[in-house]
Amino acid sequence: MKKKRLLKHLADEVYCRLGVSPVHGIGVFAVRSIDKGVDPLRSLVAHKELSFTREELKGLPKGVRKQIEMFCYYDDKEVLVSTMGLNTMDFAIYVNHSKTPNIRMKKDGHFETLSKLKAGDELLMDYDHSFGGEHIF
Repeated sequence: MKKKRLLKHLADEVYCRLGVSPVHGIGVFAVRSIDKGVDPLRSLVAHKELSFTREELKGLPKGVRKQIEMFCYYDDKEVLVSTMGLNTMDFAIYVNHSKTPNIRMKKDGHFETLSKLKAGDELLMDYDHSFGGEHIF
């Protein structure tokens, strides 16, 4: 059953790869066309994020704290760290910001394409809309 489910996932739900982005550093790119309204980052691995205070993370090694700062959502009150830890990759952390997004993050944390994408398109989301505030890079 696991093999059958994995094959179905590979056939029907794998849409993206990482690549060098003209927007910023690393980005997420479509490897095939993606219809509007699809979650292009759907995973077989269920994970959530746990909330930590900066005080709780203070005792971690400096390099680990830097990784958390680079790849985890945080604000003045909390830092959200994936229950997968930092040794497993979630493509979502590589989605770059744009004021003309082609995906959005829904309130449940899943993603949704805003228009049909073609192979090679970079997935972009508006951080301001998804996370609030104004992001300046």
